[in-house]
Amino acid sequence: MSATLEQKPSMTAMVTAFAAIYLVWGSTYLGMHVAIETMPPFLMGAGRFGIAGALLLAWLAATSAAMPTRRQWVENLSVGAVMLVGGNGLVAWSLHYVPSGVAALIIAISPIFFVLIEWGWPGGERPSLLTFVGLALGFGGAAWLAAPWENGVGGHAVHVGGLLALVGACVLWPFGSIYAKHLRNPVAPFMASAVQMIGGGLGLGVVSLLAGEWAGFHLTGVSARSWGAFSYLVLVGSLVGFSTFVWLMKHTTPARASTYAYVNPVVAVFLGWLILDEHVDARTVWSAAVIIAGVVLITSQKGRRKEGKVSRNT
Repeated sequence: MSATLEQKPSMTAMVTAFAAIYLVWGSTYLGMHVAIETMPPFLMGAGRFGIAGALLLAWLAATSAAMPTRRQWVENLSVGAVMLVGGNGLVAWSLHYVPSGVAALIIAISPIFFVLIEWGWPGGERPSLLTFVGLALGFGGAAWLAAPWENGVGGHAVHVGGLLALVGACVLWPFGSIYAKHLRNPVAPFMASAVQMIGGGLGLGVVSLLAGEWAGFHLTGVSARSWGAFSYLVLVGSLVGFSTFVWLMKHTTPARASTYAYVNPVVAVFLGWLILDEHVDARTVWSAAVIIAGVVLITSQKGRRKEGKVSRNT
């Protein structure tokens, strides 16, 4: 941990980074929802991350940044595939069936998996009793929110496949993030971000091809509204948001970095209500409160224990 935090960033840099992922990623649920109105979800993701990764890599090369070794390429391409195909790709697909605000609320349980995967990693610590209470709250809130055995949120049936895809994303994204944090021979954060986005773009392109998305797809069929959302996802959601998250994973604990998950839902629900006229009722609000209470409890417990370790090592 001391090696990761050896050059401690300024408080201004940390606050700016957290603000970026809180606000930017809260808005990307809406951006993906709009982009896939006329774009296939996996193909959209392939273009989004492939373009963003290529742009960032070109910029780094122009500034004479050190290029990754072959092993570093392989490791970071693999991380990108796990995080962006298994994580972001599943979220984009689920948005065909689940409202963007609700998707963000389900994703709010992902810090639970950050804690569990971090615990299971070699040298990890057993979560406290309060952490297990938080786990129960998080899962209970997610189940109450989606409730596939009832009519679901807002009187509309919830697509079980969309729900399962979101839960899968909640597992794969933290796994890839923590694996990347523990690489023995890491590259600089922004180079890691570029290579991981390229890996995610390539992986999503393969999935898109296997899913038959390329058949019958024409660029002329993409609306101006979707192109606008796609451009936002490339330039802001990926170049700014994803790169900032990779940087944070190098400079803080996984539990703290994962706190984006309980600010994003507030942003996403507000934007979904404001722009897409998505329904928000008392059930949504109370479910969100339970999920966020559980996640805050988990990450605050884990975060305090990890902070103690950081202070001793530095």
